[in-house]
Amino acid sequence: MTAFMAFQASRVELNASFEKTIPQHHPYIKNYVAHQADLVGLGNAVRIAVANPKGTIYDAAYLESLRRLSEEIFLAPGVNRVQMKSLWTPSTRWVGVTEDGLEGGPVVPDGYDGSARSLQQMEANIARSGEIGQLVALDRRSSVIYVPLLAKDADGQALNYAEFAQRLETLRTKYEQEGVQIHITGFAKIVGDLIEGVRAVLLFFGLAVVIATAFVFWYTRCARSTGLVVAVSLVAVIWQLGMLPTLGYALDPYSILVPFLVFAIGMSHGAQKMNGIMQDVGRGMHKLVAARFTFRRLFLAGLTALVADAVGFAVLLVIDIQAIRELAIAASVGVAMLIFTNLILLPILLSYTGVSAAAASRSLRDEVADTASGEKQKLWAWLDEFTQRRWAAIAVFIAVNLAAAGFIASTHLKIGDLDPGAPELRADSRYNQDVAFLNEAYGASSDVLAVMVKTPEGQCSQYATLNKVDALEWQLRQLDGVESTSTLALLNRRVLTGVNEGNPKWYEFLPNQDMLNMVTAGAPRGLYNDSCSLLTIYVYLRDHKAVTLNRVVELVDQFASVNDTKDVKFLLAAGSAGIDAATNIVVRDAWRQMLFLVYGAVVVLCFVTFRSWRAVMVAILPLVLTSILSEALMVALGIGVKVATLPVIALGVGIGVDYALYILSVTLAQMREGKSLSEGYYHALLFTGKVVMLTGITLAIGVITWVASPIKFQADMGLLLAFMFLWNMLGALILLPALAHFLLKTKAAPAPEAEAFGEATTKFNHA
Repeated sequence: MTAFMAFQASRVELNASFEKTIPQHHPYIKNYVAHQADLVGLGNAVRIAVANPKGTIYDAAYLESLRRLSEEIFLAPGVNRVQMKSLWTPSTRWVGVTEDGLEGGPVVPDGYDGSARSLQQMEANIARSGEIGQLVALDRRSSVIYVPLLAKDADGQALNYAEFAQRLETLRTKYEQEGVQIHITGFAKIVGDLIEGVRAVLLFFGLAVVIATAFVFWYTRCARSTGLVVAVSLVAVIWQLGMLPTLGYALDPYSILVPFLVFAIGMSHGAQKMNGIMQDVGRGMHKLVAARFTFRRLFLAGLTALVADAVGFAVLLVIDIQAIRELAIAASVGVAMLIFTNLILLPILLSYTGVSAAAASRSLRDEVADTASGEKQKLWAWLDEFTQRRWAAIAVFIAVNLAAAGFIASTHLKIGDLDPGAPELRADSRYNQDVAFLNEAYGASSDVLAVMVKTPEGQCSQYATLNKVDALEWQLRQLDGVESTSTLALLNRRVLTGVNEGNPKWYEFLPNQDMLNMVTAGAPRGLYNDSCSLLTIYVYLRDHKAVTLNRVVELVDQFASVNDTKDVKFLLAAGSAGIDAATNIVVRDAWRQMLFLVYGAVVVLCFVTFRSWRAVMVAILPLVLTSILSEALMVALGIGVKVATLPVIALGVGIGVDYALYILSVTLAQMREGKSLSEGYYHALLFTGKVVMLTGITLAIGVITWVASPIKFQADMGLLLAFMFLWNMLGALILLPALAHFLLKTKAAPAPEAEAFGEATTKFNHA
């Protein structure tokens, strides 16, 4: 099975899809998809700015390089050639007011030959084209090739973003050798850079495996059991990766964390099984009997924990974003594999291999030392203090204050991106430097939000409709974050001025239907569709931060609620910023819903396991504290809640419950035998608590190495996961016994006859 899955895993593709990162069923996206054929340049696109470091764009050598680059991009697979635009495409035109009226044509003049006269004519054409600040930089030192992309190429194959991004880099290298500078932005380039960085993350995954192996071996000093724990955890990863192509899925930059999470969860459970068998062998049991006893003691706690992990992943399916749903499926499959590999296969393998005698004796060192000296080991004795009222009250008091402070900080947690450019990449990355160049050179970002105005066929130029468009446009221009707008109403103002000798007194929106019809007939089709049933309001934004998008969306929604009629509807939203706005709304709505579902499922599973609401509270409250503090940490790190970070918030709950279940299940079992909370908890520390501490620290050290990743998203996730591993560990070791002191009741000791019967049964079972 493992050999087959390893072969399947070799076929896993690392790719991404623009369509999978957007909420397909959100009303904004439905509006966009319904009218996508009528919208020009508002989908997935790349902007390539070609700069002339030696002067302006009115240079023959520069324009020749631009022409050849434009042609190579035009022929690239996946490019929407009809809507591609540059200075050399026929769709880039100029319109001017002359003594004879309005004139126009392509910005590259007929008969262009690179001469001074041709360049002078081209400069005049560009000045009258309205493309300065759009295709041409404000300082005239660069121009843009606008490249809209198709979801599938001519052969019907999904666009391979890694290959497309690599093609762009090859062209960048080729043409920069000719003396121009090239800056590239767009979703395809972000994904390409993420995929390139993900390959480096695989090295960090390997480093985490090495660190985990070293720490487990340091703890056990048994090569065979350490090797089995690591090998079985890696088998689960191989099976999980092998299932992806089998189910028709691929890895993307957002789901690349899943294999490590599967490995981390596997190491946690595997170390518990290994430790239990090692201690039983140290007490003199045969390796087969030790494996059976450990399986019986820990299977229910392990199964509950893994089911909680799986539910934590599966809850992500409620989010209407395909990339997150595929991550949820991949992770749930991986956790399902762990139930077989780490809960069943590992004890079976250890029942054959056993553990070294020296390691088995060493595992009982603390227990033997306690018996010999009559005193508890210092660390375990200190932790046991939290079962007593004084230390328990201090722990609960500190936890309550941390929760209150964390909650106050978490109220500042934002939805969406908090920085310009691509927050997934580092601020000094090539991509974000390119974004900064375009923003400065063109006076606005590439973030465009489009409002669609739906009208009856042939009536998009009606005065009443355009007057409302004009009013909305004026209001949008007053918003902070809106750089400019473009509409058919604004074009009417400009044309009316132009046909009146450029007199600014005519810059007015007149109630003259004949004039409106005349302007509409000659307007670019990007402002309205062929059937004149859809108008487009282009809103050019300074950035795509959540606060900027919220202002625009709220204004348009308010305007639509007042001005929509039976025939005319103002619809959100298209454009890259419109898609971001829809995604932010879906993430905001799913954020709390997801946490409630995760906690609800974990509470139910814990109740089924413990049959006590008090025990459930003891297990859950430390997880709640970790969740609150994790959100506060996100505020401190400047991380917003978005597609990339939403899964990690949910994962902290599922992963953290493992620690609590292993410690609490052993503690409760001891208390049911009549032992005090202190005795039961101390026994749990010696049995499962040591491994909880080991795995918590080991995994935190493993993921903290990710801070060196070239991808900021991976570095941030490394910090968050390390924080969650450590705080869940501390919660299970400190806050759990403190809460147990106040919530759990010690049962009376069994009668002497029952105790004698129990001892006889134990001896019989051992025999």
